[in-house]
Amino acid sequence: MAGSDTAPFLSQADDPDDGPVPGTLGLPGSLGNPKSGEPEVPDQEGLQRITGLSPARSALIVGVLCYINLLNYMDRFTVAGVLPDIEHFFSIGDSSSGLIQTVFISSYMVLAPVFGYLGDRYNRKYLMCGGIAFWSLVTLGSSFIPRERFWLLLLTRGLVGVGEASYSTIAPTLIADLFVADQRSRMLSVFYFAIPVGSGLGYIAGSKVKDVAGDWHWALRVTPGLGVVAVLLLFLVVREPPRGAVERYSDSPPLNPTSWWADLRALARNRSFILSSLGFTAVAFVTGSLALWAPAFLLRSRVVLGETPPCLPGESCSSSDSLIFGIITCLTGVLGVGLGVEISRRLRHSNPRGDPLVCAAGLLGSAPFLFLALVCARGSIVATYIFIFIGETLLSMNWAIVADILLYVVIPTRRSTAEAFQIVLSHLLGDAGSPYLIGLVCCLRQGPQMTGLW
Repeated sequence: MAGSDTAPFLSQADDPDDGPVPGTLGLPGSLGNPKSGEPEVPDQEGLQRITGLSPARSALIVGVLCYINLLNYMDRFTVAGVLPDIEHFFSIGDSSSGLIQTVFISSYMVLAPVFGYLGDRYNRKYLMCGGIAFWSLVTLGSSFIPRERFWLLLLTRGLVGVGEASYSTIAPTLIADLFVADQRSRMLSVFYFAIPVGSGLGYIAGSKVKDVAGDWHWALRVTPGLGVVAVLLLFLVVREPPRGAVERYSDSPPLNPTSWWADLRALARNRSFILSSLGFTAVAFVTGSLALWAPAFLLRSRVVLGETPPCLPGESCSSSDSLIFGIITCLTGVLGVGLGVEISRRLRHSNPRGDPLVCAAGLLGSAPFLFLALVCARGSIVATYIFIFIGETLLSMNWAIVADILLYVVIPTRRSTAEAFQIVLSHLLGDAGSPYLIGLVCCLRQGPQMTGLW
């Protein structure tokens, strides 16, 4: 897998039956010159002619997509920010509360292939508008569920997956059709900043809105209003660029999509896509369980250390750990994504495998620090926060790079499908089960006793 400076963007490099797409210039490079082997990248005027969009409009579209990406993750982790209050309100244990995230992720990964198929064939702007409008409505409804209807909360969180699937499978492909080479890498890094920042804001918004309103239900009523704004911005600002035109360096007609089964066969033979997706699955397993359980774990750690009283029935739980963890997630996300993109950009000039090497180093390097965070939880909450900070920074190095790898090893007419199946794989074997698994292990270790960390 090469970086965006050297990879054959418009070829299925690992698939012998999928050579360069007709219209692809020489290799290497996304727009390679057949004589010099150097990438030919259209200038701003060329991009505007090809896409029909000014540089300012293209940047504004990326800004709107970033806002919605931030909003999606903010909503996802608002629940984690008030999880202790949800447990007390519905009188549920850790295994049941772990199901909240598992049901959402399961729905998300089931719907992702549907929107991946639609996103490769129909207007992406309108698909996202419909999905986000539905997501906003369902999220608002989930804040009015009575305490004896926990199953209804699970149902509504599952339906939230409609909006997430409609957006996550499509938005990166729009960016790919607006920019190429280093421009694309930079825009993707901006787009993926929104994941950790939005996650952190979810913890912060959940905890602070609960404190101000005195009721955790209000924490779930913030993002639906912002979702309405997102739909309006999508409708008014975003325009559909021609698929793959910037990489062909022409304004010729878009590539014709192949059948869904042909897409699946080609993706299954694309080793770069499969291996990078498996690596990202490991990231999803860790971040999924960490995202849901870290605030609750930190709260219990401070209870064990005698720094805060335990949650009592009928009383609001301390929200300081959700706030601090949210701030850490925001900072480490910005630092990790930026660091990963910059290191890979420099490394790929001397090593064509720079991108996957940076991802592997970040994932492997995070393991000892997250383990030390668990070990130190009974002795020092400060040390725990420090090790979580380092571990999350290293994990965040993967986000933008993995997305860039997918875009330059998969042809434009298969990218939404590839995004969808990367989502399915990473969630099915990653964060769909890890939150529930952690909660189940916690319950089994505690038995009838509900004290201590796990």
